[in-house]
Amino acid sequence: MARRGDELRDHILFTAKNVFLETGFERTSMDQLAARAETSKRTLYAHFESKDKLFLAVVELVRKLYLDRLGTPGDYAEDAEEAAALYCGRFLQTLLWEPTLRMCRMGIAEAERLPEASARYHEAVFGSMHERLAGFLGDRFGLGPADADRVTYDVVARAVHPRFLRGLFGMEPMATERPEPATIAADVDLVPIRAALAAALAGS
Repeated sequence: MARRGDELRDHILFTAKNVFLETGFERTSMDQLAARAETSKRTLYAHFESKDKLFLAVVELVRKLYLDRLGTPGDYAEDAEEAAALYCGRFLQTLLWEPTLRMCRMGIAEAERLPEASARYHEAVFGSMHERLAGFLGDRFGLGPADADRVTYDVVARAVHPRFLRGLFGMEPMATERPEPATIAADVDLVPIRAALAAALAGS
């Protein structure tokens, strides 16, 4: 049965996400996208009037998938400090996954031409994580907004960003298998994360 309506639109979006990640935005054509989605270019344009608009829609799709996958700190443990540490570990784990790194690189490459898309992706990956962690720290440790923000910045800057940047610049291998919460401790060294969190909380 042929896909129609929302089902077809979702199929196009997931197909476009995969093609963009494989070949990059600039090298991807609407002809190529239509062929991979097994639909006509006319149908493709009926759903998305330009490649730019399609890319913006893909960014929104990736944002939802990413935030669903990341969850909230309270999902990870009963103990508040351990939950925050595991959440940061999960954040780093997902950042080092190949599709995330490729999307980050593409967002940087298109930042001048499509600043809205790059800003949305940055907010989804980094801004939303910061907001969720800072909110959790404020609730569970009684921190005011400024202190919760500072602790979050300190932990992420010390224990997450250095390894993420190495991955972003190809200085360490990307994870090719989808990362799962059950393997956080195997995929990520939690010791520096726990130490950075304890030090930041002690100073708040």
